[in-house]
Amino acid sequence: MKPWTLANSLLDRAASWLPNPFLLSIRLYWGWQFFQTGKGKLSDISAPTAFFTELGIPFPKLNAYLAGGTECLGGLLLLAGLFSRMTCVPLIFTMLVAYGTAHLDVVKTIWSDPDSFVTAPPFLFLLAAMTVFIFGPGRLSVDELLLRRKKF
Repeated sequence: MKPWTLANSLLDRAASWLPNPFLLSIRLYWGWQFFQTGKGKLSDISAPTAFFTELGIPFPKLNAYLAGGTECLGGLLLLAGLFSRMTCVPLIFTMLVAYGTAHLDVVKTIWSDPDSFVTAPPFLFLLAAMTVFIFGPGRLSVDELLLRRKKF
């Protein structure tokens, strides 16, 4: 066996163990961040309501409660890895709405100034939610425990 083939094989085996702890770390960190952000909105609903009013979002108080509730509950569900993909759908939607309202200027300049798009506050939240949506929560999650229990 050629040395680079052996090295590649060893790297493949080592890397095959990484997805589950990686997905767990994303869920734990970003689940907590979503929870904190949502809790912040809900603890002082007047601030996001005023901001949403300024942005021209209809029913600003209702939408502030919806955004805060989605982030807060969605963050807790991500932390546990419970209903993960289903949870990511409203989180992704919330981040897209954030881009389409509060950060529309960076969306409009995505091709001419991509740095401003990826450094906008919703970006990493959106990336984390999309990662869990696409790859699932990993084996270190309540979803996986429920799936295993169902098989037996």
